[in-house]
Order: sequence, then C-alpha cells, then structure tokens
Amino acid sequence: MSKQVSAGGVTILLEEDSLCFFVEANGKTWRWAADYRPYILLEDGSRLLFSQAESIRHSTFENGIGKGICSSYEGFLVHGSPTKLAFDTLVWVETATGDVRFELIPMKEDDLAFRAFYWPGHMEFDEKNSKWYSVLNVLQGLLLPNTWENEVNKLGFDGQMCSSSAYMPWFGQIRGREGYIAICQQPWDAAFQVDHPAHGPYTHVGVRFLPSLGKLAYRRVVRYTFLRDCDYNTLCKVYRLYAKETGLFTTLAEKAAKNPLVDKLIGAAFVHKGIKTHQSLDSMFYDREHPENNEVVIPFSHREKEIRHYKEKGVDKLYLHLDGWGDPGYDNQHPDYLPACREAGGWEGMKSLSDAMEECGYMFGLHDQYRDYYMDAATFDEEYAIHNVQGQIPKFARWAGGWQSYLCASQAPYYVKRNFEELFRHGIHLEGTYLDVFTCNEGDECSHPHHRMTRKECFEYRAACFEYLSSRNILPSSEEVSDWSMKSLVFCHYGPYDFMLAGPDAPRKGIPVPLFNLVYHDCLILPWPMDRIPGQEDYMLYALLNGGAAYLDKDGAYPNVDGAFDASYEEKLDEAVDRYRRVASLQERVAKCEMVKHEFLDGDWMKQRTTFSNGTVVSVNFHDQSYQITDED
Repeated sequence: MSKQVSAGGVTILLEEDSLCFFVEANGKTWRWAADYRPYILLEDGSRLLFSQAESIRHSTFENGIGKGICSSYEGFLVHGSPTKLAFDTLVWVETATGDVRFELIPMKEDDLAFRAFYWPGHMEFDEKNSKWYSVLNVLQGLLLPNTWENEVNKLGFDGQMCSSSAYMPWFGQIRGREGYIAICQQPWDAAFQVDHPAHGPYTHVGVRFLPSLGKLAYRRVVRYTFLRDCDYNTLCKVYRLYAKETGLFTTLAEKAAKNPLVDKLIGAAFVHKGIKTHQSLDSMFYDREHPENNEVVIPFSHREKEIRHYKEKGVDKLYLHLDGWGDPGYDNQHPDYLPACREAGGWEGMKSLSDAMEECGYMFGLHDQYRDYYMDAATFDEEYAIHNVQGQIPKFARWAGGWQSYLCASQAPYYVKRNFEELFRHGIHLEGTYLDVFTCNEGDECSHPHHRMTRKECFEYRAACFEYLSSRNILPSSEEVSDWSMKSLVFCHYGPYDFMLAGPDAPRKGIPVPLFNLVYHDCLILPWPMDRIPGQEDYMLYALLNGGAAYLDKDGAYPNVDGAFDASYEEKLDEAVDRYRRVASLQERVAKCEMVKHEFLDGDWMKQRTTFSNGTVVSVNFHDQSYQITDED
C-alpha cells in the first residue's frame, strides 16, 4: 500500500508498510534508506517505533500552495503502559518552488521522557563512488566523499545545530551532478548525525528533533530542495537566498553604515594576548609538575610596550584581544570579573594600555564570559544557574577556574551591562569585545520557574548581549560563527576548518571547503591562524583563499586546545608583519564582496581557487605552498 501526490514537477510517495518516503524530482529518485524505520529514542535508551502506534492513518491533501500526505499516529504503549502521545506528519510539495517540506506536529503531549525524534529519515546514499559526497557544515565546512578513508560518526556537541558542529542548519548530498539540500527551519532544538564507515561505501546523514523543556512542543520542519546539475556551491547559494528570505542576512556594508568602526577593523592585524593566568587545583589544566605555571601575571605596561613596538614596526591597523584582564584571572569567577587585575597594574595600568591603543589608532577589545558560572564567584547563587528539566544543576570542573555550572542566559544581559558600565566609569575605551562561547556552544534551556528559558530564547538573550555592545559603539564578537547571530555579530575569534582544531596528525573527517564563507563572507570579518605546519599546509593560504583577516600574534589561553598547538617553526616579527600585510591587502579588497565560487583545480583538493563578486580570483597550491591573486577576465 502506498500514497502518492505530485505538484511542482515533484512526486512524493509514502510506502505505508515501512513508513518510508520516496521523492522523484528532476527525473531522479531519492528514497530513504531501506533499513530505516522512523522512531523516538526514549530517555532510557529504548526505541519507540512510529509503527507501534495503535492508530495510524494516512490521507492526501491539496490546498492553494501545494499537495501532500498527512499521517496521524496515536495510541502508544511504553513498557506496557498507555500514553497520550499523538502527533501528525505532513510531507508536502510547494507548487511554486518544488520544495518538499517534512513537518512533525505534536497533537497531544504526554509526560513521555524522550531524547529525540529520528525523523525524517536519512537518504539511501550507498555507492562506493568518490563523486558521491555529503556536504556538512562542521565548522567552516566539509565534503565527505563516500570513499573517504576515515570513519566519521562522532561530531562535536553531538551534532547539535547552532553549535560548532553546524554553523548553518543544513546539510546536503551530491550524486555526481544531482543533489539536495535539507534545511532545518527550527535549528535551536535539532541535531544531525553522520554514519560513514572507513572507506564507505555509504554515508548516511539525518536529522533528529530534540525535546524543548521535555516536550515536542511545536511544529518542526525540514525543507528539502532537489537540484540538477549542482555541486556544493549551488547548495550554499540556495541557503544564502534562504538566509535573505528569513531576515538572517545582514552585510558588512549594512553594519558599517550603523558603525564606521567596521571599516576600521577591515585590514587590521589581530593580536591575541593575556594578562593573568590562574589555574585552580580543580582545573584539568592544573600543572602539578610545574606549579609555577599555574600563576602567571604579565603587567599591563608590558603589553603597552608590545603595542608601541607594533606601531614602530609600521603596523597601521591592529585589534588587540586581551585575555585575563580581570583580577581573578583568565576563565575564573565569571561573571564577577572586576576589578582590573591589581597585580598587573590595576585600573591605572589598564587605562594606560587603553590610552596607548587610542594614541596608536588601534582597536582594543576584551575577552569576557557570561555562560560559565563559577561557584567561587562573589555573587554566585544556584537560583540563577541553569536548571535542567529534572530540576538539577549541571556542575563540572574543566577550565582554569575550577568548579562551575552555567548561568541562565536570561541573566546574562544584566551582568554584561553591570560589568561594562564599570569599565566605562574607569575610562577604558573599547571598540570591540569578545563574549566567549555564545556562537560556539549549543543553546541552553532552563526549567527554573523564575527564569524558564527555551533554547530559542537562550539565543535571543545572547543576541541581546551583542546588541547592548553595539548600542555602546563596541563591535561585538564571539568565539566562532553561527548564522543565528548574523544580524548582530561583526567578527569572531575564528571560523576554522575542522582539522585546524585537532592535532597535526589527527585523521581528517573530510575535505575542507568554505561553506560558511560561500554564504556569509560579506557579512562577517573572520580572522585566520597563520601557522606554518612542518610538512603540511601553510595556513596563510587559507586566509588568502577565504579573503579573511590575519592573526599577527596569537597566544593560546590553554596549551594544545582549540588549535593552540606547539609549533616547531616560530615566525620572526618582521616576517610575520609581512605575511599579515599580504593577507590584509587582499582582505581590504574583498571583505564586503560575496564569495561567488570555490573550486578544486585539476580534480586535486590540494589545489583550490575562490572567486569573489568584484572579480578577484585567489588560487592556492598546497603542494608547494604557492598562491596567485588575479582579476577575473
């Protein structure tokens, strides 16, 4: 038995026995994997199949915008006990576009404890063919050929969207020159998973919907667009249009019109330095063999001398990102981070550094943190920590400050305002600031009745922090990039390829490609590491390929974490300045331009080229670490 409808040149078919869908578009058929069965993963780890519903009804429908198939599921037994759970799925074709929408709609909620709804299903994508590849928004972007030699089945943050595992909430697959893009329209409560064994011969990519405060709560939608004669560039441009349609898309030109400091930041050298390090005994980074490393203070006056030295070297534009400037030290006692570090010179020393930055025409920004909630902070109160659905408060000790929980994001805007108003009172002049982890980590939810918060609301509170900074003429930044923040964010700490955050010899998850920049290059200033890894790539070529900003000097806060690996090659400052200038010259030329296209030359992923909307073409060769910048004919 089956149900079938056609509209907009697309046919969808439901196989009633398996509850799997087929889609015929552009003369080609896509189907869910034959062994897939839609299911709910319960909190105890067991599976509740859609097919276990006592009542399952299918019907077709047609309205003024399309045709589809409605399926209703009701009457589930869980471990022998009846539940009130009932939900519908709508799968329909939009006549105007041929897009297919898969919608999951709660009809009756229950106290059913579940981890995720695994629906819609993953596509059958089972051929040992290098021209069949999956397109994944893991950090800057990955292509995963079906023949890729390394296994890929574990993702950071467990594949949760709106985290570094998915800068953008979509994925796609390409079979030769035909493909699809799947866009999750409510990404804050969604995740994706990948199953690729070593050498293939398949890659399965699917969506799962997460509970919102324990409930399915609202309609969830994944939009599929099926394409002919396409590649990963095509998918990026489909999503770029979607971002414009949904109001996410805000260009650097628009941001510069609101704040001219955007233009001052374009072409600036990025310098990342610290003041105070304090490693708690509870921190996993505490150095028991060399305890002297756990307490390090660099005076503000020392950083001021470095800044003046950059000016003497002829660096005209510079942005200083300063870690550890507060009295507790880096990653300690947040959000109670004031006053300025006394051992390093206190408010007087910090203001002198701030004044020197202004005198040199440089931009000054601070590292700050409003998610990690340290238990030894003066105002720590469990009442304002994140409470999970069970009413429990997550607690752990990893970072420098030791034991912590998470601050409910509903409180973050108040703390941001409190701390920055104090900085202003002491005459600290800031033109940029970094709010840590907001665009890297997944959204939080909180069940406390006084500040109940969904993940979607969490992102709104984080965005409110960025908007506060903008209202004080400070350019907001955060750790990485996520398209929920594109209206507010001007720059970030980095938006790297996945391999850049792993050790040099770690197996790679796929072929790096600039998916994020193909969508958002003209919306964000993205600095790049400039390391030269012996026997591997010169990262400067990635900065050029992406038309981005360059780090001139970057001290990692933690050793061997987030790309801060010991390098055997240390740049001399004169050479580092020369390399920065080469990147900055190109960035000033293309920063506000769309990245129109990325391609591999001669079928070799070590030879790449990007084309920008003003006609600039950048070609790089990682075999000999050469590059060429030309104008398109």
